[in-house]
Amino acid sequence: MSANTSSTSITSPASLSQTTGSMKPLLLVAVVAIFGGFLFGYDTAVINGANQYLKAHFRLDAMQEGLAGASAILGCIPGAMFAGFLSDRFGRRKVLFLCAILYAVSGLLSAVPRTFTEFLLARFISGLGIGASSMICPVYIAEMAPKAWRGRLGSLFQLGIVSGIFLTLFINARIQGLGNESWNTSTGWRWMLGAEVVPALLLLGLLFFVKESPRWLIQAGRESLARPILEAIGGRAHADEEIAAVRSVVEKEEGGFFELFHARFRRPLIIAVLLMAFSQFSGINAIMYYSTKIFTTAGVGIADSFTASTIIGLVNLVFTFVAIALVDKAGRRPLLLFGLVIQVLALGAVGFMFNSGVQGAGLLVAIVVFIGAFAMALGPIPWILCSEIFPTRVRGRAMSLATFVIWTSCYIVAQTFPMLNDSPKIGPAVTFWVYAGCSLLGLLFVIGMVPETKGRSLEEIEKSWQG
Repeated sequence: MSANTSSTSITSPASLSQTTGSMKPLLLVAVVAIFGGFLFGYDTAVINGANQYLKAHFRLDAMQEGLAGASAILGCIPGAMFAGFLSDRFGRRKVLFLCAILYAVSGLLSAVPRTFTEFLLARFISGLGIGASSMICPVYIAEMAPKAWRGRLGSLFQLGIVSGIFLTLFINARIQGLGNESWNTSTGWRWMLGAEVVPALLLLGLLFFVKESPRWLIQAGRESLARPILEAIGGRAHADEEIAAVRSVVEKEEGGFFELFHARFRRPLIIAVLLMAFSQFSGINAIMYYSTKIFTTAGVGIADSFTASTIIGLVNLVFTFVAIALVDKAGRRPLLLFGLVIQVLALGAVGFMFNSGVQGAGLLVAIVVFIGAFAMALGPIPWILCSEIFPTRVRGRAMSLATFVIWTSCYIVAQTFPMLNDSPKIGPAVTFWVYAGCSLLGLLFVIGMVPETKGRSLEEIEKSWQG
């Protein structure tokens, strides 16, 4: 927690209990954020264990294998774009309901496809849910959380993502061990994909107990509904302060999408777009989608490749807790700088090992170091920053634009990795050196462009761009 919190009446659980506020609304928001992130992570990682069996079952070539891995991302792009408009028009909570339904439908359809085309359609539906939830969850958390906790609560979305990735890799490994190659090719991958229905239904049930974003309610002219929510979180003084702050900026906002391109918001727009792009072009989802393939390429047996992928998921989870512990103390910017330095070194080492023919533990260690650095910095922090730096009335649409960029970048990485990795002229060594170069560019960008937002209200951050 930030030491300097004099500008807010909400500084700790103890201070909350000293007001008329309650922890219950924030706890519910935290649980919803974790489940929303969990489904995001599940869908991201489930293809990792299933892709090789899908390839055998549907007899896919390298191009089709890339399409199978990237098919959900094709849904993420329109899902993210339309979710911003829908959330600004109808509210954050209603869009989350839609996401939960899309996840459940996709999990069911992904388990029973008869053709590759049916599989792609099911994954596209899943992508709509991923794209929408990746846009709406960070916004919902940022608008509900007191500023002293916003970083940590925002990190819970990333915690949900990495928890979903880890448990999915673990589940995939367990399912893979239930049968032989023939059984996994015909049936095992169906169980891997279909298990998503369970957490989707749990999220759907949880959403009946959470409230709408009070900031969205105020900008929609429903202050009478927003006040009880804010008072429940932090008491009457907190509600008065937040309502006055939102009013002061909402009255000056045009509220249209093209306001994003106003000169005073040029810098936050550049920050949002490039941070999201750098997070993907660092190659994180090449590893999350294809780590089993990467280790198999390096000469690791299939069973050991599944185990190594599970270790990656565990490290991803553990270092996300580091981000949660430090993001409101050390700040966003220092974590980004430190994490990106480690990323550059680790990815460069992975490329060197592939180039030199190094296999086994050394390669796993280098990849694990990269995962740890990403999980504590470039994984959670772009989501937090993007949810903080835009005006309330266009925050949903701004996040849509940011998530459009991240999913477009993710699609490029997921679609191209199998072809780059298998290319005799490029291969895994050059591929990972490209990812290291992108991480280096990201480091230089953070040094030159990204400010610190720790301990500042959303309205204070917005006003800073006017200067």
